[in-house]
Amino acid sequence: QDFDRLRALCLNQGLLFEDATFPTHVSSIGLNLLPEDKLRQIKWKRPTELQRNPYLILDGVSRFDIMQGEIGDCWMLSALGSLTLQKQFLENVLPKDQGFQDNYAGIFHFRFWQYGDWVDVVIDDRLPFLNGRYLSVQPRTSNEFWPSLLEKAYAKLRGSYQNLHGGYISDALVDLTGGVQVQFSLKEPPPDLEEIVKAADKSKCLMGCSTSGQLRNIELRNGIVQGHAYTITGVAKIRYKNGWKHLIRIWNPWGHGEWQGPWSDNSPQWDRVDSKSRETLLRNKDDGEFW
Repeated sequence: QDFDRLRALCLNQGLLFEDATFPTHVSSIGLNLLPEDKLRQIKWKRPTELQRNPYLILDGVSRFDIMQGEIGDCWMLSALGSLTLQKQFLENVLPKDQGFQDNYAGIFHFRFWQYGDWVDVVIDDRLPFLNGRYLSVQPRTSNEFWPSLLEKAYAKLRGSYQNLHGGYISDALVDLTGGVQVQFSLKEPPPDLEEIVKAADKSKCLMGCSTSGQLRNIELRNGIVQGHAYTITGVAKIRYKNGWKHLIRIWNPWGHGEWQGPWSDNSPQWDRVDSKSRETLLRNKDDGEFW
């Protein structure tokens, strides 16, 4: 589908785009994502029906714009969170020639890397709702819609929203960058893992991590979620007591829910760190991000 041609056609005719190739139909959700009675209750709404003044992007793009919805696509959203840290990669995926303010016609497009090429995926902006709640990723700022629309384009690329329910962060990172992925098992980590992560961070690599677990989305008492994917958003080496500590900062695509152990937001370890490091590194908020 040619985005420019379709948008021009809609603008000339004074119509909002309706995408026949990914319709507002059960087939786009997937038959097994929800029980049949819930599938029948799904309503589709445009951002212009939800907000008086919607934006595609408001005050820049950040991982904190993302809050995972009902679909188990943490693997894709954690990769997306990582992408927001590298704006030059983000521009490949999120073209700037669109929005709700100029030439709005209910049509948007996003790019994904598939088998050696950037593929342009065109969508309309009708989003699925169940009982008045976002089925898909929900915007933390109520009138900013880039995460929801990008997720819809990825669902279309994969065939349905159901096909986003469970996956590997490494696959999503490749689809969002065209890069090469490397994985390390934490059961048998390389002895220099801390140095590898530090070098990767310095090289501006996109990084994520995940927990194992047959049961997905079970939150343990320590705050870590089983069968869940996270974004690595920073690394630090700080003086602590008489030595050094390597720390890794991790973000949960739920947008809340954090580790409760050593080096968590309220942990006593931070009291033994010099005030400058503490001020630079510690952000004590329930935003899903923790050391």
